[in-house]
Amino acid sequence: MTESSTTTAPEYDVVANDEEQYSIWAVGRAVPAGWRTVGVSGTREECLEHIEEVWTDMRPKSLRLAMGER
Repeated sequence: MTESSTTTAPEYDVVANDEEQYSIWAVGRAVPAGWRTVGVSGTREECLEHIEEVWTDMRPKSLRLAMGER
């Protein structure tokens, strides 16, 4: 197998819901209802690294608000 015939890694989008929970979704697939892309895409590893950086509080947004936090 030559280098030019190697397959490329699948691409993913980072998605989030209204509760500010994050996930990854394969590029080209319809994003499920209640989720939206956040403008970050790349390999699975790149997307998961981004999520690790931005999703620092795993509690749903509604719980944080109920506890008086922003």
